[in-house]
Amino acid sequence: MANASKTEMLENLRGMLRDVLRLRTEGVAYAKLSRAHGYLDGYMRVLLETGLFSQKELLALISEERNQHDGPATRIVTEDARDAARAEAPRSEAPTAGRSAVAA
Repeated sequence: MANASKTEMLENLRGMLRDVLRLRTEGVAYAKLSRAHGYLDGYMRVLLETGLFSQKELLALISEERNQHDGPATRIVTEDARDAARAEAPRSEAPTAGRSAVAA
């Protein structure tokens, strides 16, 4: 029975984390996102303080959910992708009259 309740707690945590990630992506009002984030933080604190889960376990779960929602935290950048990013980057304006460029 203890394992079933621990499993339920993990699923509750996953659900709350998915909600926070979804709300962040949707760009909802700050108050709504903050409230959901507060519930998630409080729930995780209870899980840690009761000793049901270790910090390492919770961080692994958060990492897994973030990876599923946002993709990997890092990726391999190829030359083609780097060139495309440079082409899309906004160009800085030339110095205006009255201002001179500072040489390094």
